[in-house]
Amino acid sequence: MRRLWLLFAQTVTVCLGILFIVATLRPDWLHSSPPAPPAAVAPPLQASFAAAVAQATPSVVNVYTSKHINVPLVPLPSDPELERLFRDIPGFSRRKESTNLGSGVIVRADGYILTNYHVIEAADAIEVALSDGRQTRAELVGADPESDLAVLKIDLPDLRAIGFNGEHQVRTGDVVLAIGNPFGVGQTTTMGIVSALGRNRLGINIYENFIQTDAAINPGNSGGALIDTTGRLVGINTAIYSETGGSLGIGFAIPARAAHNIMDQIIKTGTVTRGWLGIEPQDITPDLARAFNLKQSDGVIIASVLRNGPAWRAGIRVGDIVLKLNDQTVYDSIGFLNQIAPLPPRQTITLTIVREGKKRDLDVQVGMRPRIRKP
Repeated sequence: MRRLWLLFAQTVTVCLGILFIVATLRPDWLHSSPPAPPAAVAPPLQASFAAAVAQATPSVVNVYTSKHINVPLVPLPSDPELERLFRDIPGFSRRKESTNLGSGVIVRADGYILTNYHVIEAADAIEVALSDGRQTRAELVGADPESDLAVLKIDLPDLRAIGFNGEHQVRTGDVVLAIGNPFGVGQTTTMGIVSALGRNRLGINIYENFIQTDAAINPGNSGGALIDTTGRLVGINTAIYSETGGSLGIGFAIPARAAHNIMDQIIKTGTVTRGWLGIEPQDITPDLARAFNLKQSDGVIIASVLRNGPAWRAGIRVGDIVLKLNDQTVYDSIGFLNQIAPLPPRQTITLTIVREGKKRDLDVQVGMRPRIRKP
C-alpha cells in the first residue's frame, strides 16, 4: 500500500511540474482558439420616399400672381362711406402692383392645373413655373370660392399629370408628403402623417371636409400636393393653423376625390353646381333637446327658411327637426349641408321631419345653390 501511495505521489508531482513548465513557456497551449469574429451585419435600410417624390414633383408647379391695387397717399377716415368717397378722388391714391405666390398641381396632361382660389383671387396675371425650369402664363378656367379651389390652364408640351389616389381610402396614421413652394424658396418636400379626417367648423370655407396633417405646410404651399408614399395625390394643401404664421404641425388639405369632382365641373361648365334647399340648419344642443323634448341629439333644427325657396314650397317651416334625408341619418348641420350639396337640381328628395312631436315625410325638389361670390 505504501509503495502504491509513493508511486501516485510521484506521478502527480511530475504532472504538476510539466504543467508549470508549459504554463510558463507556452501559455497559449492551455487556451482554446478564440471564436471567429461574427460576420459583419449590414445596417438596416432606412425608409426612403425618393421614388414617390420623383414621381410627383414634375406635376407640382409654382404659381405667381400679380394684381394692381390703389394705395392711399394719406390716412383715410375710418368710416367706410367716407373712406370709399376719398379713395375714388383722383390724387388721393396711387396704383401699386401686389404679388402673391402659391403652388399648383398638374392634373391633366393637356395642361389643367388645380390650385387654391385664394392663391389667384383677383389676380391680373398668373405665371406658372414648372420643376424643369419652364415658365408660362396661365389662364383661369374657373373657380369655386366656397371650396377654395380654382382650375388653371397652360399650353405646354410634355406635361406629366399626377396620379390620383382613387382606389384606397386614406386612413389616420398614413404617411403623407407635402410638396410646394413655401416662402418662395423653391420646390420643397416635407413628411408627416394623416392626423385626422373630416375636419370641419374651422371657418376656412363654406364647405369643409379637410384632411389634417402634421407635414410642414407654410405660406406658399397653398395649392400644392399632399401625396401618399407611392406618389399619388391625396389632397390639395389649403391652410394651416398657426399663431406665428409658420407651421405648427396642424395643416389642412382638401381631399383629392372632392377636388377632382369640383375640377371636372369647372372644366365642363366653368362653375360648380350644388344642391340647395333654401334653409339654415342648426345643431341640436342639449338645451334645445330639452326645449323640444327630444330624446336624441341627431338631426338638425330648421332655424330659417327662405320664402318661396325649395324647402318653403315643400312645406318645411322654422322649428321643424330634420332626422333623415332619403333614409340617410342627419347628424349635424355641417353634415346636412354636405349631404345636400352633391344633389342635382330638380331631383326630388324625401326629408323625414318631426313637427309638434309627430314624425312625417316631406318631398322636396332640390334647387340650385346661388353663387355668393365671383372669382
